[in-house]
Amino acid sequence: MVALLLIASTVIGHLLDSHVTLTSLAMMYVLVVVVVAYRLGWIESTVCALGAVTALNFFFVPPRWTFAVDSRENVIALAAMLVVALVISRLANGLRRETESARLNEGRARQLQALATELANVHSPQEVLALGHAALAAAFAGPCALALATAAGELDHTDAMDTPVTDGMRHCMSEAAVLGPGTGRWPGLNAWYVPLGDKGQVVGAACVQPALASDDSGRQHAQALCALLAQALWRLRLTASMLAAQNQAQHQQLQSTFLAAISHDLRTPLAAIVGAASALQTQRDKLADAEQDRLLGSIAAEASYLSAVTENTLQLVRLGNSAQALQRDWEAMEEIVGAVLARVRQRDPGRRIKLQMQEGLPLVRADPVLLAQLLDNLLDNALKYSDGTIDLSVNLNATAAELVLSVKDRGPGIPDADQAAIFEPYARGDRSGARGAGLGLAVCRAIAQAHGGQLAFRSRKGGGSTFSLSLPVEADQPQGEMT
Repeated sequence: MVALLLIASTVIGHLLDSHVTLTSLAMMYVLVVVVVAYRLGWIESTVCALGAVTALNFFFVPPRWTFAVDSRENVIALAAMLVVALVISRLANGLRRETESARLNEGRARQLQALATELANVHSPQEVLALGHAALAAAFAGPCALALATAAGELDHTDAMDTPVTDGMRHCMSEAAVLGPGTGRWPGLNAWYVPLGDKGQVVGAACVQPALASDDSGRQHAQALCALLAQALWRLRLTASMLAAQNQAQHQQLQSTFLAAISHDLRTPLAAIVGAASALQTQRDKLADAEQDRLLGSIAAEASYLSAVTENTLQLVRLGNSAQALQRDWEAMEEIVGAVLARVRQRDPGRRIKLQMQEGLPLVRADPVLLAQLLDNLLDNALKYSDGTIDLSVNLNATAAELVLSVKDRGPGIPDADQAAIFEPYARGDRSGARGAGLGLAVCRAIAQAHGGQLAFRSRKGGGSTFSLSLPVEADQPQGEMT
């Protein structure tokens, strides 16, 4: 390239020789020196400077076609041109290096910014590891390696790495310092070993190649990349710790609330049962038959209430904490609804519950005991909090491929301020002073979610409440079992 530029300049100079002065020809050669110095290295630009002065002397300075100079002025001009060409070459090389360094630093800054943005959205150490591998591969020629540490402080997934690489990673983790050329620690290595994190908080290590002792900016960029990865990993660990602490606090709060519910909602019916039973035991001969029947009815009612509260509490705890899947089978909704109505009719002497069920309903995969408990709770609430007719309907929503069971009453409804909390455990709101632990709707929602369905509430037009259970219907129905 240097020779071609000098030849081109000489040819152009011959073409313009009769039209320009020697100074203009010299400036043309200086321009060539500037171009070469900016595009090539220091050696090439120095050779170009010497070649330019030589070509100018040989082809254009009298006497031409010789290296002799017949004028002191021309000697001074050639010497000055050589000095200027060398200075320009030096400055242009420096400018080129600074430009390349600025571009490199800009690219690295952009990479750090992009990596920080991506790491802000990760949710697992595997994602951090993948982003780290990609970042190191983009920033360095490699081969680079990256490994995370386990909770015990050992490197994980290092089977595919060479033994010297894993040893270097372990040492940099134990020392919590960068190892390799230019670091003052193990300078004979052919790579930088960078820990992810500071002393006491190291969560992994990286091996970065190539590693030159003079490449301080490259080593600092590798450290910056690893620092971002370490921060992301620590954020994930802190988030996991915070979630565990929150779950523990919620668990303790649930236990405290459960104990409060036990002391408040179970002590009163137990006292009533004990009092009625004691009265019957000690004063039965003195009590009239009607009074004895009243006490026996009180014992039965309070025992039934205790049974319902206990069952709801146990189901809520089991559904909320059990990791086991439900034992579900193909069930007919007609049979479940019929069994529940047979029991509820004993508490509904006025036959207020009106059933409307679509014919030919498909089967659902469900736990019949849990679904029966859900429907029993909804109907019990409707009987307890309303006086008019209760509409119970079961229909197929073919568009959404789901069965929809609805319980509608004409009670006072639920205020807007209380609707957001009605499915929370122990949250009853102001429901006409009726007692209860506030577990029924919470259990219903848990049962619905365990079956892959939803339990929704909406206010009924004209007053009252509507609770709708949506259960998914599988397309692959068993043959010969449709009802």
